Amino acid sequence: QTIDCMEPVDLGLSVMWATCNVGAEKPEDYGDYFAWGETQPKSNYNWSTYKYCLGTNKTMIKYCTSSSYGHNGFTDGKTILEASDDVAYADWEKKWRMPSRTEFSELLNECTWVQVTNNGVNGYRVTGPNGKSIFLPAAGKRKGNTSWLVGSDCFYWASSLNENYPYEARGSYIGTNECGLDKCNRYEGRTVRAVLR
Repeated sequence: QTIDCMEPVDLGLSVMWATCNVGAEKPEDYGDYFAWGETQPKSNYNWSTYKYCLGTNKTMIKYCTSSSYGHNGFTDGKTILEASDDVAYADWEKKWRMPSRTEFSELLNECTWVQVTNNGVNGYRVTGPNGKSIFLPAAGKRKGNTSWLVGSDCFYWASSLNENYPYEARGSYIGTNECGLDKCNRYEGRTVRAVLR
């Protein structure tokens, strides 16, 4: 049977979540890795290849709240990804978007997380208050041209900037020992799980 990756799952939360990661064909596929605000996967994830800076974490040219980190003091006050920079919106028929930090917080706090193996792929079964669930594969993340923590941990992007240090964006980290919201360099390659607009 074919799985519709864009099938929304109602977990009993404020938004519906997608069945698969962006770029995946089934729930256990890792899908593609994206730097924050980029809509294409690539082979090398670092500041020199990042779309919205000029090679360093102090030369941001979009989404910058502090002149210390903007190119020539640039700031634009943007703290949430615009639709054109949101890979879920760009890739998925403009009906989906990347989750906000608050929506990820709800997924982390209101659901039951169990480490499982689905068709040979490690990950987490996330069951909502209403008993329905989604599977998040432990896709790890990418820095440079190297993969990190594949098969043990999940790293997902949220749509929010870290306003205090705008070279970082918000995301979530789910690992064997702990899980929660985190923040990291915007150039990192992370997976995306969409929510319905």
